[in-house]
Amino acid sequence: MSTSRTFSTESEGRTLIVAPLVNVSGLVEKDVRGELDHLLRQLEEATVRNVVVDFSQVSYFGTPMLEAMHRIWKRVCEAEGKMVLCHVSDMQREVLHAARFDRLWPIYATRQDAIQKVEQ
Repeated sequence: MSTSRTFSTESEGRTLIVAPLVNVSGLVEKDVRGELDHLLRQLEEATVRNVVVDFSQVSYFGTPMLEAMHRIWKRVCEAEGKMVLCHVSDMQREVLHAARFDRLWPIYATRQDAIQKVEQ
């Protein structure tokens, strides 16, 4: 398990679980960028193919988090993997819907359900 100021990560099989630790909305972009670059390097490991983004630790996110998820998703697509979300609040669903990202990433109630789906 790896923890930074913004994200916690852990691996389960070929899946990297990313859990935002703070409401990523008003942070200065450069604060998130370094941590995101570190996270993207983890996705370059040969054993990682899929990503589960677990929002259980945060109640809200904004554009910086959407941009981070989109960059992660692009990397996952390059690896021909899957990306799913879990523990998404009603407010977070509204943000995803407004950005039309709810069409890109399936949403599951629990981390275990999400992991099970990407590992199929």
